[in-house]
Amino acid sequence: MDEIFEKSSESDVTRAIVKQFGKVLDEYAESDVIIVGGGPSGLMAARDLAIKNRKVLVVERNNYLGGGFWLGGYLMNTVTVRPPAHKVLDELEIPYEKRDKLYTALGPHACSKLISAACDEGIQILNMTEFDDVVFREQGRVGGVVINWTPVSALPRQITCVDPVSLESKLVIDATGHEACVVKKLEERDVLETAGFGGMWVEESEDLVVEHTGKVAEGVIATGMAVSTIFGLPRMGPTFGSMLLSGRKAAEIADEMLG
Repeated sequence: MDEIFEKSSESDVTRAIVKQFGKVLDEYAESDVIIVGGGPSGLMAARDLAIKNRKVLVVERNNYLGGGFWLGGYLMNTVTVRPPAHKVLDELEIPYEKRDKLYTALGPHACSKLISAACDEGIQILNMTEFDDVVFREQGRVGGVVINWTPVSALPRQITCVDPVSLESKLVIDATGHEACVVKKLEERDVLETAGFGGMWVEESEDLVVEHTGKVAEGVIATGMAVSTIFGLPRMGPTFGSMLLSGRKAAEIADEMLG
Protein backbone atom coordinates (compact mmCIF):
# COMPACT_ATOMS: atom_id res chain seq x y z
CA MET A 1 0.00 0.00 0.00
CA ASP A 2 1.87 3.05 -1.31
CA GLU A 3 -0.84 5.72 -1.07
CA ILE A 4 -0.05 8.76 1.07
CA PHE A 5 -2.84 10.91 2.49
CA GLU A 6 -3.13 14.52 1.44
CA LYS A 7 -1.88 16.85 4.16
CA SER A 8 -4.56 18.53 6.27
CA SER A 9 -4.64 19.97 9.77
CA GLU A 10 -7.07 19.61 12.64
CA SER A 11 -8.54 23.01 11.79
CA ASP A 12 -9.14 21.87 8.21
CA VAL A 13 -11.19 18.96 9.51
CA THR A 14 -13.19 21.22 11.82
CA ARG A 15 -13.88 23.77 9.09
CA ALA A 16 -15.05 21.07 6.69
CA ILE A 17 -17.53 19.73 9.25
CA VAL A 18 -18.85 23.15 10.23
CA LYS A 19 -19.26 24.31 6.62
CA GLN A 20 -21.11 21.18 5.57
CA PHE A 21 -23.42 21.20 8.59
CA GLY A 22 -24.08 24.92 8.25
CA LYS A 23 -24.91 24.50 4.57
CA VAL A 24 -27.48 21.79 5.34
CA LEU A 25 -29.06 23.74 8.20
CA ASP A 26 -29.28 26.89 6.10
CA GLU A 27 -30.81 25.11 3.11
CA TYR A 28 -33.29 23.13 5.21
CA ALA A 29 -34.46 25.98 7.42
CA GLU A 30 -37.42 25.66 5.02
CA SER A 31 -38.54 22.30 3.64
CA ASP A 32 -41.49 20.74 1.92
CA VAL A 33 -41.77 18.07 4.61
CA ILE A 34 -40.14 17.60 7.98
CA ILE A 35 -40.36 14.04 9.27
CA VAL A 36 -39.91 13.73 13.02
CA GLY A 37 -38.50 10.28 13.72
CA GLY A 38 -36.05 8.24 11.68
CA GLY A 39 -37.53 4.78 12.20
CA PRO A 40 -38.78 2.54 9.37
CA SER A 41 -42.01 4.44 8.70
CA GLY A 42 -40.27 7.82 8.75
CA LEU A 43 -37.43 6.67 6.50
CA MET A 44 -39.85 5.00 4.09
CA ALA A 45 -41.93 8.16 3.84
CA ALA A 46 -38.79 10.26 3.39
CA ARG A 47 -37.45 8.06 0.63
CA ASP A 48 -40.73 7.94 -1.32
CA LEU A 49 -41.22 11.72 -1.03
CA ALA A 50 -37.67 12.40 -2.18
CA ILE A 51 -38.31 10.23 -5.24
CA LYS A 52 -41.10 12.68 -6.05
CA ASN A 53 -38.60 15.55 -5.80
CA ARG A 54 -39.89 16.82 -2.48
CA LYS A 55 -37.45 18.57 -0.15
CA VAL A 56 -37.37 16.33 2.92
CA LEU A 57 -35.65 16.67 6.28
CA VAL A 58 -35.63 13.88 8.88
CA VAL A 59 -35.20 14.92 12.52
CA GLU A 60 -33.96 12.12 14.79
CA ARG A 61 -33.23 12.46 18.50
CA ASN A 62 -30.83 9.50 18.66
CA ASN A 63 -27.34 9.23 17.20
CA TYR A 64 -28.52 6.40 14.97
CA LEU A 65 -31.39 5.83 12.55
CA GLY A 66 -33.84 2.99 12.22
CA GLY A 67 -35.52 2.70 15.61
CA GLY A 68 -36.65 -0.86 16.27
CA PHE A 69 -35.98 -1.79 12.65
CA TRP A 70 -32.26 -1.90 13.48
CA LEU A 71 -32.67 -4.01 16.61
CA GLY A 72 -35.44 -6.45 15.72
CA GLY A 73 -37.17 -8.47 18.39
CA TYR A 74 -35.68 -9.04 21.85
CA LEU A 75 -32.30 -7.64 20.71
CA MET A 76 -31.89 -10.59 18.34
CA ASN A 77 -31.38 -8.38 15.28
CA THR A 78 -34.08 -10.19 13.31
CA VAL A 79 -37.10 -8.43 11.85
CA THR A 80 -40.22 -10.09 10.47
CA VAL A 81 -42.42 -8.91 7.63
CA ARG A 82 -45.79 -10.25 6.55
CA PRO A 83 -46.97 -10.30 2.93
CA PRO A 84 -47.51 -8.13 0.95
CA ALA A 85 -44.89 -5.89 2.58
CA HIS A 86 -42.10 -8.24 1.51
CA LYS A 87 -42.40 -6.56 -1.90
CA VAL A 88 -40.77 -3.51 -0.33
CA LEU A 89 -37.85 -5.73 0.72
CA ASP A 90 -37.52 -6.78 -2.94
CA GLU A 91 -37.66 -3.16 -4.04
CA LEU A 92 -34.89 -2.15 -1.64
CA GLU A 93 -32.87 -5.31 -2.42
CA ILE A 94 -32.97 -6.46 1.19
CA PRO A 95 -32.15 -10.18 1.54
CA TYR A 96 -34.74 -12.23 3.40
CA GLU A 97 -35.87 -15.79 4.09
CA LYS A 98 -39.36 -17.26 4.09
CA ARG A 99 -40.43 -18.87 7.34
CA ASP A 100 -43.93 -20.32 7.20
CA LYS A 101 -46.23 -17.29 6.73
CA LEU A 102 -43.52 -14.73 7.53
CA TYR A 103 -40.41 -13.31 5.94
CA THR A 104 -37.35 -12.64 8.09
CA ALA A 105 -34.41 -10.33 7.50
CA LEU A 106 -31.38 -9.22 9.46
CA GLY A 107 -32.28 -5.94 11.13
CA PRO A 108 -28.99 -4.09 10.59
CA HIS A 109 -28.86 -5.13 6.94
CA ALA A 110 -32.49 -4.22 6.27
CA CYS A 111 -32.16 -0.93 8.13
CA SER A 112 -28.92 -0.02 6.37
CA LYS A 113 -30.52 -0.64 2.99
CA LEU A 114 -33.48 1.58 3.85
CA ILE A 115 -31.24 4.38 5.17
CA SER A 116 -29.04 4.16 2.09
CA ALA A 117 -32.04 4.20 -0.26
CA ALA A 118 -33.43 7.31 1.43
CA CYS A 119 -30.08 9.09 1.41
CA ASP A 120 -29.46 8.17 -2.22
CA GLU A 121 -32.71 9.94 -3.13
CA GLY A 122 -31.46 13.14 -1.50
CA ILE A 123 -33.05 13.40 1.95
CA GLN A 124 -31.23 15.28 4.71
CA ILE A 125 -30.95 14.17 8.33
CA LEU A 126 -30.40 15.94 11.64
CA ASN A 127 -29.25 13.41 14.24
CA MET A 128 -29.13 14.04 17.98
CA THR A 129 -31.85 16.63 17.38
CA GLU A 130 -34.89 16.52 19.61
CA PHE A 131 -38.33 17.72 18.65
CA ASP A 132 -39.34 20.37 21.18
CA ASP A 133 -42.57 21.87 19.85
CA VAL A 134 -44.54 22.77 16.73
CA VAL A 135 -44.57 26.04 14.83
CA PHE A 136 -48.15 27.31 14.69
CA ARG A 137 -49.72 29.36 11.94
CA GLU A 138 -53.17 30.84 11.43
CA GLN A 139 -56.17 28.75 12.53
CA GLY A 140 -53.94 26.26 14.33
CA ARG A 141 -52.12 25.05 11.22
CA VAL A 142 -48.71 23.54 11.90
CA GLY A 143 -45.98 25.22 9.87
CA GLY A 144 -42.81 23.56 11.12
CA VAL A 145 -41.00 22.29 14.19
CA VAL A 146 -39.00 23.66 17.09
CA ILE A 147 -35.80 21.70 17.77
CA ASN A 148 -32.92 21.53 20.19
CA TRP A 149 -29.88 19.36 20.74
CA THR A 150 -30.87 16.05 22.35
CA PRO A 151 -28.23 16.32 25.15
CA VAL A 152 -29.86 19.55 26.37
CA SER A 153 -32.83 17.60 27.73
CA ALA A 154 -30.48 15.50 29.89
CA LEU A 155 -29.02 18.54 31.68
CA PRO A 156 -30.24 19.69 35.11
CA ARG A 157 -33.12 22.11 34.72
CA GLN A 158 -31.27 25.03 36.32
CA ILE A 159 -28.61 25.04 33.57
CA THR A 160 -30.73 24.25 30.51
CA CYS A 161 -31.29 27.83 29.36
CA VAL A 162 -30.50 26.81 25.80
CA ASP A 163 -33.10 28.30 23.51
CA PRO A 164 -34.24 26.08 20.63
CA VAL A 165 -34.44 27.05 16.97
CA SER A 166 -37.28 26.60 14.50
CA LEU A 167 -37.48 25.04 11.07
CA GLU A 168 -40.35 25.80 8.70
CA SER A 169 -42.11 23.29 6.47
CA LYS A 170 -45.29 22.91 4.50
CA LEU A 171 -46.06 19.61 6.24
CA VAL A 172 -44.87 17.72 9.31
CA ILE A 173 -45.03 13.93 9.57
CA ASP A 174 -45.12 12.39 13.06
CA ALA A 175 -43.09 9.20 12.83
CA THR A 176 -42.03 9.12 16.48
CA GLY A 177 -43.49 5.73 17.32
CA HIS A 178 -45.50 4.99 20.45
CA GLU A 179 -44.65 8.37 21.97
CA ALA A 180 -46.32 10.33 19.13
CA CYS A 181 -44.33 13.41 20.14
CA VAL A 182 -45.72 15.83 17.57
CA VAL A 183 -49.30 14.80 18.17
CA LYS A 184 -48.85 15.00 21.95
CA LYS A 185 -47.90 18.67 21.58
CA LEU A 186 -51.13 19.22 19.68
CA GLU A 187 -53.03 17.40 22.41
CA GLU A 188 -51.54 19.77 25.01
CA ARG A 189 -53.13 22.61 23.05
CA ASP A 190 -56.52 20.89 22.74
CA VAL A 191 -56.16 20.48 18.99
CA LEU A 192 -56.93 16.75 19.24
CA GLU A 193 -57.09 13.86 21.69
CA THR A 194 -55.13 10.62 21.71
CA ALA A 195 -56.45 7.28 22.93
CA GLY A 196 -53.14 5.56 23.71
CA PHE A 197 -52.01 2.36 22.00
CA GLY A 198 -53.57 -0.95 22.95
CA GLY A 199 -52.19 -4.37 23.81
CA MET A 200 -50.44 -6.74 21.42
CA TRP A 201 -52.59 -8.15 18.62
CA VAL A 202 -50.49 -8.82 15.53
CA GLU A 203 -53.24 -10.08 13.24
CA GLU A 204 -55.29 -6.90 13.61
CA SER A 205 -52.74 -4.19 14.32
CA GLU A 206 -50.85 -3.99 11.04
CA ASP A 207 -53.89 -3.54 8.81
CA LEU A 208 -55.35 -0.98 11.21
CA VAL A 209 -52.17 1.09 11.35
CA VAL A 210 -51.99 1.38 7.58
CA GLU A 211 -55.72 2.05 7.34
CA HIS A 212 -55.58 4.93 9.85
CA THR A 213 -52.38 6.50 8.51
CA GLY A 214 -53.11 10.01 7.30
CA LYS A 215 -53.77 13.62 8.14
CA VAL A 216 -54.58 14.19 11.82
CA ALA A 217 -54.43 18.00 11.99
CA GLU A 218 -53.80 20.93 9.68
CA GLY A 219 -50.28 20.44 8.40
CA VAL A 220 -49.68 17.14 10.25
CA ILE A 221 -49.71 13.53 9.05
CA ALA A 222 -49.23 10.56 11.39
CA THR A 223 -47.49 7.35 10.38
CA GLY A 224 -46.25 4.16 12.02
CA MET A 225 -46.89 3.46 15.67
CA ALA A 226 -47.83 7.09 16.30
CA VAL A 227 -51.06 6.13 14.53
CA SER A 228 -51.70 3.43 17.15
CA THR A 229 -51.25 5.94 19.96
CA ILE A 230 -53.66 8.41 18.39
CA PHE A 231 -56.46 5.97 17.65
CA GLY A 232 -56.03 3.40 20.42
CA LEU A 233 -54.97 0.63 18.05
CA PRO A 234 -53.20 -2.55 19.19
CA ARG A 235 -49.44 -2.83 18.96
CA MET A 236 -47.69 -5.46 16.87
CA GLY A 237 -44.18 -5.90 18.25
CA PRO A 238 -41.18 -6.75 16.02
CA THR A 239 -42.99 -7.20 12.72
CA PHE A 240 -42.41 -4.25 10.42
CA GLY A 241 -44.50 -4.62 7.29
CA SER A 242 -47.05 -2.06 8.40
CA MET A 243 -44.29 0.39 9.31
CA LEU A 244 -43.01 0.28 5.74
CA LEU A 245 -46.45 0.45 4.13
CA SER A 246 -47.67 3.11 6.56
CA GLY A 247 -44.66 5.23 5.65
CA ARG A 248 -45.40 4.74 1.99
CA LYS A 249 -49.03 5.76 2.47
CA ALA A 250 -47.97 8.84 4.45
CA ALA A 251 -45.72 9.85 1.55
CA GLU A 252 -48.57 9.43 -0.94
CA ILE A 253 -50.89 11.56 1.19
CA ALA A 254 -48.22 14.22 1.75
CA ASP A 255 -47.43 14.42 -1.93
CA GLU A 256 -51.13 14.84 -2.75
CA MET A 257 -51.53 17.54 -0.09
CA LEU A 258 -48.52 19.42 -1.46
CA GLY A 259 -50.08 19.38 -4.90
